[in-house]
Amino acid sequence: MEVGMAFRDYSGRISSMDFHRTSSYLVTASDDESIRLYDVTSGTHKRRFWLTYLLQKGGKGSERSLKTINSKKYGVDLVCFTSDPSTVIYSSKNGWDESLRLLSLHDNKYLRYFKGHHDRVVSLSLCSRKECFISGSLDRTVLLWDQRAEKCQGLLRVQGRPATAYDDQGLVFTIAFGGFIRLFDARKYDKGPFEIFSVGGDVSDANVVKFSNDGRLMLLTSMDGHIHVLDSFRGTLLSTYNVKPVSSNSTLEASFTPEGMFVISGSGDGSVYAWSVRSGKEVASWMSTETEPPVIKWAPGSLMFVTGSSELSFWIPDLSKLGAYAGRK
Repeated sequence: MEVGMAFRDYSGRISSMDFHRTSSYLVTASDDESIRLYDVTSGTHKRRFWLTYLLQKGGKGSERSLKTINSKKYGVDLVCFTSDPSTVIYSSKNGWDESLRLLSLHDNKYLRYFKGHHDRVVSLSLCSRKECFISGSLDRTVLLWDQRAEKCQGLLRVQGRPATAYDDQGLVFTIAFGGFIRLFDARKYDKGPFEIFSVGGDVSDANVVKFSNDGRLMLLTSMDGHIHVLDSFRGTLLSTYNVKPVSSNSTLEASFTPEGMFVISGSGDGSVYAWSVRSGKEVASWMSTETEPPVIKWAPGSLMFVTGSSELSFWIPDLSKLGAYAGRK
């Protein structure tokens, strides 16, 4: 893989990003208090690569046109698309208002506020099949929400920094903290977890938990620089990858490739790694001059992943190397 295009016009680190599941849109959140929306389209002719942005107020997309929404009053930390590519939910980063906000990107209007947390929100996951989402906070609560209501629909107390995620079907969600991953039936979460899996004694703060697209695997990253991959049905720990630990105000992120055969991850030294799920071995790495871990997402159904740090980089296959490989075959 190589960087097909990079955008270096950020004045702060990218803290979060999300691909919309059924469109070609990407949204980013940055420490410069901006939310940026991209329309990502990849060409098939050799190594040409197009990135188009959405124009403000319903304009047509054009190459390198930009839409930026500033959240100077509240700041912005985590951001996720809803099922509608024109709306996002995001968390604040001002230290005095921990509300979540439903924002229309079309006209830059707040559609709803979700109030309930009393400390920084560190995890945000939306259900792909319903109008539900889940948030975890340093106030040691996990709140369950309906996008159509301002008040939370459920509350779960935890004993540490929580990482949360829905599975692809929206039937199960997981909460990770304290060295364990807890699975809940989304319809009967008040009954407690139906499974609790250990991650082999790693009790450092959980950063990110995710399901693979087919739901068969889970990954969990921790502040000590560990990326654990588990069988989501049996709880078997399949692999643990080790990278440089991250600081308390950073997040170690990792992502499954669409077919679940590989994991890509950041590192505390800013590098990016690729790991084989089957063998548990490192298969590629890309060094960086950054000193903090990048946020990292694999584009749905695409041979492309994106990293965000002080710049936004789109990684695509190096066709020169693919051609050499094909020649050897």
